[in-house]
Amino acid sequence: MTGKSHSSAHWDQRYLRGDAPWNSGLVSRELLRVVAEEHVAPCRSVELGCGAGTNVVHLAQQGFDVLGTDCSAVAIERARTLAVEAGVVVQLAVADLCRASDIREEIGDVAAKFERQCSFVFDRGCYHCARRVNLAGFLETVEWLAAPNARLLLLCGNGNDPAQQGPPKVTEAEIRSEWGPLFEIEWIREFHFEDRGGIPGPLGWVCWMIRRLTA
Repeated sequence: MTGKSHSSAHWDQRYLRGDAPWNSGLVSRELLRVVAEEHVAPCRSVELGCGAGTNVVHLAQQGFDVLGTDCSAVAIERARTLAVEAGVVVQLAVADLCRASDIREEIGDVAAKFERQCSFVFDRGCYHCARRVNLAGFLETVEWLAAPNARLLLLCGNGNDPAQQGPPKVTEAEIRSEWGPLFEIEWIREFHFEDRGGIPGPLGWVCWMIRRLTA
């Protein structure tokens, strides 16, 4: 999610109330599919808005050296517990992803390890919230984390979805305009988010991008 600028307490309360439909407890089907399709080998990686840690723990189990970030301290604490229960090592940070300086401070001594060193970036539902708060700051954070030629898997709300509820909606044109200067967009396609129980959720976009050598 976005960060302190959008009230970390708001996201904490949603987790505490159980009002977090994105927290399905299921490893993202699109993450599994695209990692296999695009032959993403274990590498240094980051999940933006990792929530309660389902996907970062999965990546760690597959051998990825992974950093998970979220503005919600409640979510990160749950992610820590999940990692311990799974017996994997995951670097986790409570940070405002709309401020690159915040994540540098929060990951402290390991900052140099992740600065422009992540070869795989995963975002399941962070961008579509962050862009409403501070898009420039969010993209600065991504630029700070992503290595040249890094691959980014982005899942976000779809402006073609007629439903009033669900995640914030983004058009394909907005994705291309906002990400294009930093990443070369390889492909974009539609999918449905998964809700608890494996029930099809809101319509979304799944986007595959490659970090430009210069931006």
